[in-house]
Amino acid sequence: QVQLVESGGGLVQAGGSLRVSCAASGRTFSKYAMGWFRQAPGKEREFVAGISWGGGSTNYADSVKGRFTISRDNAATTVYLQMNSLKPEDTAIYYCATAQTLYGLRTMGVNHWGQGTQVTVSS
Repeated sequence: QVQLVESGGGLVQAGGSLRVSCAASGRTFSKYAMGWFRQAPGKEREFVAGISWGGGSTNYADSVKGRFTISRDNAATTVYLQMNSLKPEDTAIYYCATAQTLYGLRTMGVNHWGQGTQVTVSS
């Protein structure tokens, strides 16, 4: 079993940067692909970014490509999402998640969720 705890959310002005972190507990952390999702008020939860278990492969939603970077530190059992050039439409609760594969993150294969951290971007 894996438990995920997000941190680092907050309020930032448009154009600014923020890094959110997800600390995982459990021995099998390094065997999972990790991802970030977000959910804005009144909208469905959407995929943002994913990284393979070894960190060698990543993918991103088109809306964040070139602005967000996902990374992981398996020794620290932590995954990060560096968010640059933030826009008001990036405002959402950001959730960390695991899946067996990177493909699984985007195809209903999530097997663990964190509780979320709020990111608010002011205009």
